[in-house]
Amino acid sequence: MATQIDNRAQPVGFDLLDWQTPDAPQKRVLTGDYCRLEPLDAARHAAPLIAAYHAGEDAQSWTYLAYGPFASATAYSDWIEDHAQTNDPLFYAIVEQRSNAPLGVTSYLRIQPANGSIEIGHIHYADALKQTHAATEAIALMMQHAFDLGYRRIEWKCDALNAASRRAAQRLGFVFEGIFRQATVYKRRNRDTAWYSVIDGEWPELEACFQAWLNPDNFDANGQQRQKLSALTQSLKTETQGSG
Repeated sequence: MATQIDNRAQPVGFDLLDWQTPDAPQKRVLTGDYCRLEPLDAARHAAPLIAAYHAGEDAQSWTYLAYGPFASATAYSDWIEDHAQTNDPLFYAIVEQRSNAPLGVTSYLRIQPANGSIEIGHIHYADALKQTHAATEAIALMMQHAFDLGYRRIEWKCDALNAASRRAAQRLGFVFEGIFRQATVYKRRNRDTAWYSVIDGEWPELEACFQAWLNPDNFDANGQQRQKLSALTQSLKTETQGSG
């Protein structure tokens, strides 16, 4: 949208006369072809999540989270019990459709309906979920739901040293906005925070990228992708930047 000039000849942001403040996301199931997102619940999800994370025995998966690894299964179950009650962050278990197994966690957070801004974070995948259709679809479902509610902006933030998260943000079509230096402290260490976003005007074409990548025709008989999602989203960014 173009910058406007007000009656004092000053540049101002474009009008939002037709935009309506969205509702906060509610605790409901979001269903896709490869996964579904269920509101996190200790009774249903704690034990299978503990088993899924333990199967990889990979403490490195907790490095860039503000919590964990936990000293015991009980400690993690208690953490789920506490955080399943919150609405911001609003946590989901990622359940793979084929196996019906909870294999990861994600959430909405920093939910700001008045500004139309919402963040996706607290993402933690078990090894069995990583680099799968379900892993990508889980984020696509969250983005689609947020934009359907009327949000204008979806944020992705991570430790600037978290190379895997930064690659994921770019692959998923998020636009890099910069680094906030010495933004937070966690686990008694500094965090410079890398910021990424997708805005509502970018979503229709980005959604088409997700649909094209998740289409079964994009995968051969061995499950190998014919076209990478990163290529689709990078092409979209190039077109957008070239038209600016």
